[in-house]
Amino acid sequence: MNLVSPAIIILGQNSLPIAQTISAVFPGSQIYGLVDRTSDTDINFSNFGETLRELFATQTPIIAICAAGIIIRTLAPLLSDKRAEPPVLAVAEDGSAVVPLLGGLHGVNDLAREIAAALGVQPAITTTGDIRFRTALLSPPQGYYLANPEDAKTFISNLLAGAKVQLEGAANWLWESNLPLAQPAPTGATTERIAPAAKLTIRVTEKAVVPTPDCLVYHPQIAAFALTNLSYIEPEVAVSYVQQILENTDLAAASVAGFFALKHEMGNPTLEAISQYFKVPVRFLNLPELVEFDTVKLIEYNASFDVTAAQISLTAAGANSQLVEGDRTNAFCCAIALAAEPIDASAIGVSRGKLAIVGTGPGGAPWMSPEVKQILREATDWVGYKFYLDLAGTLREGQKRHDSDNREEIDRARFALDLAASGKSVAVVSSGDPGIFAMAAAVFEAIDFDSKPEWQGIDIRVAPGISAMQAAAAAIGAPLGHDFCAISLSDILKPWEVIEQRISAAAKADLVMAFYNPISKQRIWQLGRAIEILLQTRDPKTPVVLGRNLGRPGQSVRVCTLGEFQPEDADMRTLIIVGSSQTRIIPRKYGGDVWVYTPRRYDLSSQSGLHPDL
Repeated sequence: MNLVSPAIIILGQNSLPIAQTISAVFPGSQIYGLVDRTSDTDINFSNFGETLRELFATQTPIIAICAAGIIIRTLAPLLSDKRAEPPVLAVAEDGSAVVPLLGGLHGVNDLAREIAAALGVQPAITTTGDIRFRTALLSPPQGYYLANPEDAKTFISNLLAGAKVQLEGAANWLWESNLPLAQPAPTGATTERIAPAAKLTIRVTEKAVVPTPDCLVYHPQIAAFALTNLSYIEPEVAVSYVQQILENTDLAAASVAGFFALKHEMGNPTLEAISQYFKVPVRFLNLPELVEFDTVKLIEYNASFDVTAAQISLTAAGANSQLVEGDRTNAFCCAIALAAEPIDASAIGVSRGKLAIVGTGPGGAPWMSPEVKQILREATDWVGYKFYLDLAGTLREGQKRHDSDNREEIDRARFALDLAASGKSVAVVSSGDPGIFAMAAAVFEAIDFDSKPEWQGIDIRVAPGISAMQAAAAAIGAPLGHDFCAISLSDILKPWEVIEQRISAAAKADLVMAFYNPISKQRIWQLGRAIEILLQTRDPKTPVVLGRNLGRPGQSVRVCTLGEFQPEDADMRTLIIVGSSQTRIIPRKYGGDVWVYTPRRYDLSSQSGLHPDL
């Protein structure tokens, strides 16, 4: 079954409530809305056809709230291999119909049932096999893998034509179906059934068997593969070791439900490589969580077993599990235990913690990149200053929000790192770009100075946003069109003497300057002093851009000259851009507005923005 979060497409605002209902069923899903016809969506698009085809090509499940015909006509040129088709569904605007269109091999009918249940309607499933046999042989439930889907079409056709089937192995979803079995299942039977008259066979086994056209093979994910004492080796070598161990045990790779290790191995690249190759998760446990095991008995059973690896695999496999393999390689020790039922790896231990420092841009959702929106949707926890978290949007069900004061950056960073180290997926939310006077530096500062070992295994990334200086510049033209610098006027974390030196140096270098944190209730004189320093070098006629509440209600962008500029013209939510000697103002035809830009070329003979005495 396809586990990628779906894209929910709407073409009008009336469809948003239905889209939100569906989105609540699928954590991580994103609502795509047509520009100028929708609002409050995760992602905006302007071309329906291009968007739909791009999602289809990237194997993203598509739930389009529109007529089925437009979807079919849009995707028709891409239809060539049903094995590569993601689920595609059409949903009526009023939620009265859910129609699976494509992706039978990737669980489209199951998706249709989930969506229909959320909307309180019956799904319009037309697949004959699903209807007649009350099961989807092409799309087994979570925890089972169909080894030979290429044989399934003919196999199902033969069943529909009247052929009988023999069932081998334990799988309740098959026993409880309406498949044409050669004889009824014996009362209480859980393993094998005899059906001599059957020409077809369905085999459920963890073993690596060779399928045939008249035998569908399903591998239950019942193997817990534990690894300990890992050393770093080339990914290809690590994968080959695991493949050899599975071959020695006669286990199918598709029967592995997950790889399991102790928490201090979190972030180990060997584990990451193995997990990515076999496409199953890695989960981490603490020593106190492991089941107790008789060490003497274990060594007598098989001296190749590592005790800790055996404990990890048995813990992951749960009650009534059994050890089947153990080994010690040059790269790691391992053990494999088989569970009585398919293993839900997501319910065991914790995943590798994730920490993303994101920039929402200066405003709300329209300023956010698709990457940031996806991170916010998928995160388990949001951490940040309350005002910025409000800008980030609303939480989906199951997410937690952790507000803090804007002056507690390092403590906030430590809290987020500890949260991620516990296995959470954390989004640290900054306004603007997180790497410009914001939380990205605070997080890395905490890592650098605290050096906590448990933070080393966290998967850390920085997702950029539109900075305040970019937003202010774009609103008035292109004042950052040539060389520029950014300076924070806050002297909380650096001496004011340093700030003065930088303003003076940048002014003499004739750089355009973007000033962050210009003034606050506690800092009331610094901006005035900065203006004094600038006037020592810059012509009073130098353009100054004042952008306030960019991207938010009450946004204003105005232009004055350096000679006119007064400290009271700005506050903490104002971004100030001071032009260079080259920066120019262009009057606009209507309303008295202007454009401001700095040419890309530098004219030494025309430094009109420098002070006349220089």
